[in-house]
Amino acid sequence: MHIIWHGHSCFQIISPQGKEEKIKMVIDPFGEKVGLRVSKLEADILLITHSHDNHSNLKSVSGTPFLIDGPGEYEIKGVFIRGILAFHDNSQGEERGQNTIYTIETEGIHLCHLGDIGQKELTDSQLQELGEIDILIIPVGGVYTINSKEASTIISQIEPRIVIPMHYQVPKLKLGKKLEGVESFLKTMGKKSVEKLPKLLIKKKDLPKEETRIIVLNP
Repeated sequence: MHIIWHGHSCFQIISPQGKEEKIKMVIDPFGEKVGLRVSKLEADILLITHSHDNHSNLKSVSGTPFLIDGPGEYEIKGVFIRGILAFHDNSQGEERGQNTIYTIETEGIHLCHLGDIGQKELTDSQLQELGEIDILIIPVGGVYTINSKEASTIISQIEPRIVIPMHYQVPKLKLGKKLEGVESFLKTMGKKSVEKLPKLLIKKKDLPKEETRIIVLNP
């Protein structure tokens, strides 16, 4: 599995299916208003966590992807996806609306993208729907989503093997308000520094077996 971060909450996940075929998935593509370079992406499956324009730039994704934009269970080309209802704020969606958490199961790996979750913690029902998660992609920048302390709480609830932070302040990002940087999250997690990778290439056998590993990707 290849996991590539394009900035903000946008990820591309490439999963080999057999010797030649690959399934390409894109989550939350953003538009030019975000200030970051809009990548040209291709997908077989396109996941949208919510309809805000900095997470749903469908035009930036080429191909004829299968679009998933809400809760439900899906199986596409051997990839199992579940969308779980969540909220963009800590007030049952009254401030910023709903958000969809996605779990993706492929290659024996369970990955979760939390979207723009604003809940300070997950409910028992949400945790049950999530099940065991190997790789957790989680917002940490605060302001419009959870901050580093709240992210730490949710990580403790889920207990993933790998954590990839997203939705934090990076150069040129423009959202109206400045987010926290990834350094605040690393400090909260007791990490002085971690190696930054251009992308993550991972197989099930490579997953950490004990302590949760934090991986910071370069956009």
